[in-house]
Amino acid sequence: MGKHGGGLDVDVEKGGAACMYMIETPELRWAFIRKVYAIVALQLLATIAVAATVYLVPDIRAFFLARTPASLAAFVLILVATILVMIPMMCLRNRHPINLILLGLFTICMSFSVGLGCLSRKGVIIIEAATLTFVVVLSLTIYTFWAAKRSHDFSFLGPFLFAACLILMLFSLIQMLMPMGKVGTTVYGCVSALVFSGFIIYDTDNLIKRHAYDEYVTAAISLYLDIINIFMAILSALSDC
Repeated sequence: MGKHGGGLDVDVEKGGAACMYMIETPELRWAFIRKVYAIVALQLLATIAVAATVYLVPDIRAFFLARTPASLAAFVLILVATILVMIPMMCLRNRHPINLILLGLFTICMSFSVGLGCLSRKGVIIIEAATLTFVVVLSLTIYTFWAAKRSHDFSFLGPFLFAACLILMLFSLIQMLMPMGKVGTTVYGCVSALVFSGFIIYDTDNLIKRHAYDEYVTAAISLYLDIINIFMAILSALSDC
């Protein structure tokens, strides 16, 4: 018997996978899903605004492209700030409203990082990467909701995706120590895009089935980072084609 909410129909009694949302009312689960997607949408809008400012404002662009000691220090500061904000954000992810404040600060730091990553790319490449990211994320999200309606479960992807991330980290380290040129960068970008596409399915499945209602920050940051990583991976692959 199907259960309805938010215009979509997800069958929660069919199949063998145990899902947390089976003990919730459909309205509560769909309210949670809408809340998470609203947060992710605001994060992406903030990222677009900040990254566009870094890319389009001549003074900011010139400052970072100059590669002076001051600009390099600012670049390192942004990276360190992202990590320093992420740690307490994850520790306090269920404490409102500090979790939202830290989430906002983390989003701003990540947005600056995305803007800096776009500085050396052409505008047309950035638009192409953003368009491809939108299509991929939307398609995989629709597919995952469709699959959840038919009681498909994607929790098995967790160990494989974790192993894939370790491999990507090792490959990235090798690239820094022994650069493999454009071919290596393109391959890395394509493989990264595939891995984080898998994370979109995995994290969306968790959003539908496993996250508790007070874990909206955890769910939002997972999806947000998946989208950002897909965009940066596609951007890297297109830039070196």
